[in-house]
Amino acid sequence: QVRLVESGGGLVQTGGSLRLSCVVSGGTFSNYGLGWFRQAPGKEREFVTAISLSVGITYYADSVKGRFTISRDNAKNTVYLQMNSLKPEDTAVYFCAARYTSGSYSSPRAYNYWGQGTQVTVSS
Repeated sequence: QVRLVESGGGLVQTGGSLRLSCVVSGGTFSNYGLGWFRQAPGKEREFVTAISLSVGITYYADSVKGRFTISRDNAKNTVYLQMNSLKPEDTAVYFCAARYTSGSYSSPRAYNYWGQGTQVTVSS
């Protein structure tokens, strides 16, 4: 059974940084495309960033481009989200997700497995 566990969330001031980690177990990590999504209260889950399974092509939502960086370490079965220059509007629960099927990297429906989420709160 595939399991994703996020960590690294917390409270940070505007302009600060956080690094989220997501460890994937129970599957072949290198076979998965990986993504990060977020969901703020009362809003739908939205795409943040994704990284392809092999060559590491990355994709970003316009709202985080230039501030967030996704990376993966296949040896550690871990995907990271480095978040810099955080803003209050980045406040949300952040979820990592893994997919082995085709589909739009920015659509939650394309992902087969999800973590439980980690809270990120940015104070103004």
